[in-house]
Amino acid sequence: MQHNLDPLLRPKSIVLIGASERPDSVGEWALLNLIKGDYKGTIYPVNPSYKKVQGLPCYQNLLNLPEIPDLAIFAIGDQSVETVLDEVIALKIPAAVIFSSLIIDDDSDPPLKARLQDKIQQSGILVCGANGMGFYNIRDHVWACGFDSSSHNPPGNVSLISHSGAGMSGILDCEARLRFNFAVSTGNELSITMDQYLDFVLDLPETKVVGLFIETARNPEGFVAALEKAKTKQIPIVALKVGRTEESALLTLSHSGAMAGDDDTYDAIFDKYGVQRVRDMDELATSLILFAEFGLIGAGGLVTLHDSGGERQLLVDLADETEVPLTVLDKNTVQELKEILDPELPAINPLDVWSRGGPNAGSQYSKCAAIMLGDPNASIGALILDRAPKGMIYSDYIKYMKNAKSKHDKPIILVSSRQGTGTDDNVIKATYEGYPVLDGVTTTLIGVKKLFSYRDSVKRDIFIKSDIDSELVNHWRLILKNKGAMTENESLNLIADFDIPVVSHQVVSSEDDLLNAASEIGYPVVLKTAMPGLHHKSDNNGVILDIQSGDELISAYREMGKKLGGDVLIAKMLVPGQEMILGVRCDSQFGPIVVLGMGGIYSELMRDIVFAVPPFSKRYALELLNKLKLKESLMGYRETKSYDIDSFCSIAAKFSNMVFELRDVISELDINPLIINELGCIAVDAFAIGGKKDN
Repeated sequence: MQHNLDPLLRPKSIVLIGASERPDSVGEWALLNLIKGDYKGTIYPVNPSYKKVQGLPCYQNLLNLPEIPDLAIFAIGDQSVETVLDEVIALKIPAAVIFSSLIIDDDSDPPLKARLQDKIQQSGILVCGANGMGFYNIRDHVWACGFDSSSHNPPGNVSLISHSGAGMSGILDCEARLRFNFAVSTGNELSITMDQYLDFVLDLPETKVVGLFIETARNPEGFVAALEKAKTKQIPIVALKVGRTEESALLTLSHSGAMAGDDDTYDAIFDKYGVQRVRDMDELATSLILFAEFGLIGAGGLVTLHDSGGERQLLVDLADETEVPLTVLDKNTVQELKEILDPELPAINPLDVWSRGGPNAGSQYSKCAAIMLGDPNASIGALILDRAPKGMIYSDYIKYMKNAKSKHDKPIILVSSRQGTGTDDNVIKATYEGYPVLDGVTTTLIGVKKLFSYRDSVKRDIFIKSDIDSELVNHWRLILKNKGAMTENESLNLIADFDIPVVSHQVVSSEDDLLNAASEIGYPVVLKTAMPGLHHKSDNNGVILDIQSGDELISAYREMGKKLGGDVLIAKMLVPGQEMILGVRCDSQFGPIVVLGMGGIYSELMRDIVFAVPPFSKRYALELLNKLKLKESLMGYRETKSYDIDSFCSIAAKFSNMVFELRDVISELDINPLIINELGCIAVDAFAIGGKKDN
C-alpha cells in the first residue's frame, strides 16, 4: 500500500551526506546501519575526503550524483546543515533525516532551527528530525539511524514512535522479546509529526500493537484522526505520556520546543480511543509484549499459580492495588484441583501448588496449570515463579505453559517474581512462540490490566453523535459568538434550552417585583446579586440562603442593595443534596473537554473530578461517575438515601451534547452547583463565557 511518507520511509535510493570511516562517528554508523539492515536500494555516500567508504564509491558533492535520490541522510554538524539543506531543496530531493540538535554558537536571529523549519515548510520536503535518532523501517530494510544498534529481523509486529531518542533506543535495542517492524525517534518534528508516522504504521499489515513515547501532539487534529484509525482497525496503542507534573511539563518545553498539553485532556482523549496509558518504560515494554503476542483477549479474569504461599499472598495484595480482577474459580475447577493438590493446599485462585515437593511435583504443577487455564471464567493464566540461578529460567516451566495451552487455547505467561533477564535464549524463543516470559509481578499485572482495559474499550459504544435540533444550536451560536461573559440568568437560560433542569428563578430590580416573584416561586428562597461582571458572588457577600418570609426577603434585599445594587436573582431554595459540577475546559490543543465531578469544596480541595471528550452517552457518564473518589456518598451511605444517579447521568450526557454542538463558540461553562438528591437533579447556578478563546 502506497503512503505519502514513502519517499522518506521507503526510499528507492539514499544519499548519505557526511559518510565516514572514522570509528564511532555518525557518518560511519549511518552507513553501517543501512548495510546491516540489508537496504535494497542504491546508497550514495558523499564526503570530499574519501573515494570509497565501506567499499562503496564516495562522491565529492551532491551535484556529482548520477541521479536525484529519494532520501538524504545528514551525518554532518550543525554548522553545515543549513547550507546542505539549501542544496538538497534546490535539487528537489523529496526527503531528509537530520540527527543534529540545530544549535550553533553565536547564531543570528531567527535561530537556525526556525530558519530551517521555514525552509522545510515552504519547500514541502519530508524531514525526520531534527534532534532525533532517525528511524528503522525494519520490514522494508531501511535503517536510517546514525547510532549503534542491535540486530533486528523483519518483518516484526511492533511499531514504536517516540519523541525521545533514548525512549526509542532504550526499548528497541534493549528488549529482545519484542520484534519490531518500525521504530522512529521523531525529535523536533520540523516536518513530519507523530500522527503521520502513526498513520503509516497502522497500514503495515504486520502491525499488532503500537507504542508511543509522547511529549505533546504537535498536530492535534491529525493525532485524533490517527487514534480513530487505530480504534477502527482494532490495533491497540500503548502510550507513555510525559509531562504529567508541572516540573516535567517545563522540561518538555526546553527539551523539544513544544508546550506539553493538559494532562487530564490526554487522559480523556486516550480513554475515548482505547489508548492504554502506562507510567514508565518497564510498563511500556511489558504491555507491548503482551499485546504483540495476544492482541484482543477473551472475557474473564486472571488465574495465577505459585510455588510459594507467601508470594501467592503478595499477588493478592498487588492485584488489589493494581485493580486486576482475579478469577473466582468455577466449582468444577475447584473439584478437579482438590483431586490433584496435597490436602493441605486450598483449591483457590491464586493457587499455591507447592507443598511437599517430591518427584511428582512437576507433573502436579503442569496439571494444575491446565485446569486453572481451562476455568470458564479465566481469560489469561500466569505462572509466577522465581528464576533459576543467574536469572535464567527452567525449561520445565515452558513445558507447563505449552501443556496448558494445548488443552485450552488461551493466553498464558511466565512471570519472574523478581527481575530476570530478557537476553536468555530460552526466554526469547518462548516469547516468540507465544509464551511470553516477563519480569516483575507488579509490572506484569499492569500489562495484564491494559489487556483487560483494551478488551473492554473495544466493546464500548459510548461516544455518540449529537442529535440536537439545529435551529436551537444556531440560535445560541449567534448569541454566544461575540457575547463574552454571560449573566447567571442568561447562562441558566442557555442550559435550560438544551433540556437541562434549572431551578425556578427570576431577575428583578424592585421590592414589589421581588415579593411577587417570591410568591410565584414559593418560600424558602435564595437571593443573589445580579450585578454585572461579578462572577464570584459568595466571595462578595452576594448570596443569601434559606430566606423564609417576605420580611426576611425585603431586609436581605435592602442590605445587599447597599453594596451591590438593586438588580438581583431570586431562586427556589432546594431540598438539600450533594453538590455536583459539570463544566467545560477548553484545551489549547484539543478544544472543549467536559469536567464532571463532586461540586463545592470537593472540586476545589479534593479535586474529585474527571474529564471526558464530548459528546458521550448516559452509560459513559455512569462510568465517569464511578471513577470519583466519593462516589459511594451518592449511592446511599449508612443512614442516607441513594441519590438519583440516573437523572445526573442523563443530564451529563445532554450537557456533553450541548458542549459538542457549541464547541466553536464556548470559551468557558460551569454548572456549579448541580444539586442531586433522591428526588432528582437540578442546576442551581451556571456561568458561561461565549466567544471561543484564541488557542
